[in-house]
Amino acid sequence: MRLADTSVWQMSPGPDADVVVSSRVRLARNIAGFPFVNRATVPQRNEIVRVVQHARFPTEWAGGIMWVNLQQATQLDRTLLVERHLVSKQFASADAPRAVAISSDESLSVMVNEEDHLRMQVLLPGSRLADCFTGVARLDETLEQSLDFAYAQRWGYLTACPTNVGCGIRFSVMLHLPGLKLTGDIDKVRAAATDLHLAVRGFYGEHSEAIGDFYQVSNQITLGRSEQDIHEMFARIVVPQLIDYERTARSVLLQQNPMLVDDRVQRALAVLRASRLLAVDEAMKLLSRVRLGVCLGRISDVDLATVNRLFLQIQPAHLRVLTQTTETDGDLKETRSTLVRRALGAR
Repeated sequence: MRLADTSVWQMSPGPDADVVVSSRVRLARNIAGFPFVNRATVPQRNEIVRVVQHARFPTEWAGGIMWVNLQQATQLDRTLLVERHLVSKQFASADAPRAVAISSDESLSVMVNEEDHLRMQVLLPGSRLADCFTGVARLDETLEQSLDFAYAQRWGYLTACPTNVGCGIRFSVMLHLPGLKLTGDIDKVRAAATDLHLAVRGFYGEHSEAIGDFYQVSNQITLGRSEQDIHEMFARIVVPQLIDYERTARSVLLQQNPMLVDDRVQRALAVLRASRLLAVDEAMKLLSRVRLGVCLGRISDVDLATVNRLFLQIQPAHLRVLTQTTETDGDLKETRSTLVRRALGAR
């Protein structure tokens, strides 16, 4: 399997890139006439994959779609897909007929036989929920021309998880929130998100930790609400407020103790430039502080694109592919530190 050099982490940073790393809109759909994935037999799951592979995709993506059979994919390839946020961890580790369609620019991916028959997403850098929404709606409309999606007049689109019933849509953003973490206000954001029926998850989504001060925030309720209403609330109210909270926290830190901020970010940069062994969690933590310094203008000789790219390249599978090594996770520490030092201009 060969992936392009266009992962969301490697694209040019989008709008509000200081806080919003990426935007994603995901749809859950099931095909009428087949049981939900958890009740489907192996032959039925194979047939679902076959049917979707022969479905009609939008012309702007159809010519560049790459299909990956997860049963035949190596462990390395499956981990690569997870690290690029193209598939979920659960999907990658499952043991059943399943596949994923990926567009040439990796903005689009469609998981077949995850929790639902189809989990389709559009993923773009920065705060671009409107563009993601337009793209996934176009995909949904085109696929529905050749697929009969399970739908009930009373409930809307039928899904395996009750929280997806209705329009089956999830709007989400990957946020970098080091300011709120340093001010100790991140728990307040979590509490406010719960009150607003939002899900706050870690770097790899559900059941993952918020390493590197990255948090995925998404809507939870879809039943009884239209896609447009959810988009309006999430994109025009929720995300701007979260951006404002983080920027305010950064401003407060600079006003109250600029020396402390400089010490944190410069110390992190110095450690990365001098390290000889780096575990992935430590590298994520230190790069998070460097990213904060770059966004605040406290670090001038490193650009945001370089830091964003490193967050992907230091992940175990990407590091193995990039350096053509078969080292174990423990041995990767030296390789990782060398990569980071060179990228940050150290020897």
